[in-house]
Amino acid sequence: MMTTQETTETRDESTGVIDVQGIGASPGIAIGPAFQFAKVEVDVERRPIENPAAEWERFEAALETAREQLGQVLAKAEEETGAEEASIFEAHLMMLKDPELLKEVRAAIEDEELNAEAAIHEAAESYAQMLEAMEDEYLGARAADVRDVAERVVRVLLDLPQSPAAELSDRSVILARDLTPSDTVLLDKSLVLGFCTAEGGKTSHTAILARSLALPAVVGAGREILEIPEGETVVLDGTAGILIVRPDEETVEEYQERQERIASTLEKAREKADEPAMTRDGKRVEVVANIGNVAGAQSAVEAGAEGVGLLRTEFLYLERDALPDEEEQYKAYKAIVDVFGDLPVILRTLDIGGDKELPYLDLPQEMNPFLGVRAIRLCLARPELLKPQLRAALRAGIDGNLKIMFPMVSRVSEVEAARELLEECRRELEDEGQEVAGDIEIGIMIEIPAAVVMADRLAETVDFFSIGTNDLSQYTMAADRTNADVAALVTGFQPAVLRLVRDTIEAAHGGGIWVGLCGELAGEPLAIPILLGLGLDEFSMNPPAIPLAKQIIRQLTVDEAREVAREALRAESPEAVEELVRERVPAADLR
Repeated sequence: MMTTQETTETRDESTGVIDVQGIGASPGIAIGPAFQFAKVEVDVERRPIENPAAEWERFEAALETAREQLGQVLAKAEEETGAEEASIFEAHLMMLKDPELLKEVRAAIEDEELNAEAAIHEAAESYAQMLEAMEDEYLGARAADVRDVAERVVRVLLDLPQSPAAELSDRSVILARDLTPSDTVLLDKSLVLGFCTAEGGKTSHTAILARSLALPAVVGAGREILEIPEGETVVLDGTAGILIVRPDEETVEEYQERQERIASTLEKAREKADEPAMTRDGKRVEVVANIGNVAGAQSAVEAGAEGVGLLRTEFLYLERDALPDEEEQYKAYKAIVDVFGDLPVILRTLDIGGDKELPYLDLPQEMNPFLGVRAIRLCLARPELLKPQLRAALRAGIDGNLKIMFPMVSRVSEVEAARELLEECRRELEDEGQEVAGDIEIGIMIEIPAAVVMADRLAETVDFFSIGTNDLSQYTMAADRTNADVAALVTGFQPAVLRLVRDTIEAAHGGGIWVGLCGELAGEPLAIPILLGLGLDEFSMNPPAIPLAKQIIRQLTVDEAREVAREALRAESPEAVEELVRERVPAADLR
């Protein structure tokens, strides 16, 4: 699987040192022995059976065991990485309940009298090939998930261990062709120094999980890394996307010094995490958290968050067979609001579609789900999804500072329709004699270029904007962030994306409203000076990034940040933007 950034190898014949250039997926430095994560293929034998009923019972028992295993993996992933990153395992659990897949397996067992291992393997492979034949990169990624889930069931049936690779015994840098989410989560993190994969892009599962685990990672490094002898000393630079094989003593010392410097910087930032983010000349901005459940709320407070800029409500809808009712949602939202007291909590309404699905909604399959009926479009088309959520939010916001935000807005009419639905819910609750929150601020996510173009008009309809640079980048660059071939284009450092961020902020301030940013860009150290200079009011990020973000802001003046932003907007490439910030703001450079 190639990426837009071709991998290159530089070899010093005199020393034997090899530099492999891949894609930096998670910042940081790792130095240690290489560990080849070689997957052992499962040999699935196709054989006839004599008792289909007993074989189906055997298959159902294996399904139950696989579900229990995935539940454990999900819990481990949520503890280590957070709800958003762990949601892939919720999707895997739903696959084990997919009625069409199970129907095909049952037919193979009962009608063809085929053994369960072959039945699930062949049914999953047929389904995966169908997805791949559609030539849609998102569905192609789902094909890999289908195979991963089927292999788990086969391993249970054959009484094989969950992990398909040898166990780690020493602290090592993991080298692999690619890693499934299960592979990544099940590895003993106390022994993992970092990851380097031959395939994948910055949006691959390995990259996402590595960033959440604060482990350096390089992806798309090419198949040559699979030839590196196990135990060979390597240096992994997740910021620059480089793997150095057999480094000399001088190189090791240089990277060790950088490691120590980065660790010291992060430790100093953590010591002042609870202090406000105020520039040297007295401008204060809010630094808040992106979270997905109650556990994430507590982690955010501990990291110094001044509230929640993005509460992903999808956690309530996943890993289940039916929609959560109003009461369940109310209790969940209230628990999170209670953690933050008077601090703001911005609840994003259901954002399903694109790369997130709910099988029990029975939504029609779309050729390009990222451009289809998702988020606010889906909720307005099916008010029965949105109304219980809005009612729950109105009730949960009574004793706190809850705000409501609608995702994927592209038109003024969508905001008006959503507001009408909110007022309808308010009237219903009041008629029922229920207490509701009074003045709740209403905002929208700016993640479609059309919303930026209409930002001046949209600003007249809401109280705040929150820019979602993950989607804004892919829609602006016409590049699917799940497609490894174009994933490198999807970055908020693209000058085109930064110009849209500028235009959004100017339109918001011109309309008298404030604006935040809750995409990954908000927590990128090199992006913080630019965003500050563009006038961003609120930075929302994953909790681990908060202390350093605050520290960078404290070391700048507004004028310094504005000058960096002006130059960044004149740059011609994301690489030039990043290099500019490194030169102008050394405090933001974690190399």
